[in-house]
Amino acid sequence: MSISHVFFDIGGVLGTNGWDQQERAAAATTFGLDAADLRQRHNEAVAVWETGRMSLDEYLDRTVFYRPRPFSRDDFRAFMLRQSVAFPESIAVARDLARTCRYRMMTINNESAELNTYRLQAFGLRDIFATFFTSCWVGVLKPEPEIYERALVMSQAEPSAAVFIDDREPNLETARRLGMHTILYVDAPRLRRDLAAVTVAT
Repeated sequence: MSISHVFFDIGGVLGTNGWDQQERAAAATTFGLDAADLRQRHNEAVAVWETGRMSLDEYLDRTVFYRPRPFSRDDFRAFMLRQSVAFPESIAVARDLARTCRYRMMTINNESAELNTYRLQAFGLRDIFATFFTSCWVGVLKPEPEIYERALVMSQAEPSAAVFIDDREPNLETARRLGMHTILYVDAPRLRRDLAAVTVAT
């Protein structure tokens, strides 16, 4: 069966991760936070936050501003947003695929609502992808099968006609079990070669 749908992860593939370990460690250093405390509080809140049941302000109340700080909430939010940096070469691969008009272009990614909305705009992804199956909107996180199943059903994609690209093997394992083609992202040139190997032309 020829490929009809191409699903991309965002963080780690089309740009930096929005708020992962490296970004939180940088925040702890920049703002003089207890890194272990931030890590623990983040781990307790992240699943609720990234499945859309907690706003960014509520997340910050739980993780940073549970006590007075010598910096403002606005300064901290601005720092969080600055951690999102696009990968132009990878985005160019996705844009080239979209321009062929052969594939339905979508994403499957874990992200909180506010960061996801910012990244879609900042990376210019709304011009490339038709639909975003993001954990904050779908209500479930990768690598749980339900997020992939919903993406496949809602996009009317046959698993054998779908490709999923992610930088983390555990996320690919679930997609593979459902019958999707998978590509482990390493860099943009490798991505073009791997897409060609599953007969997806850029």
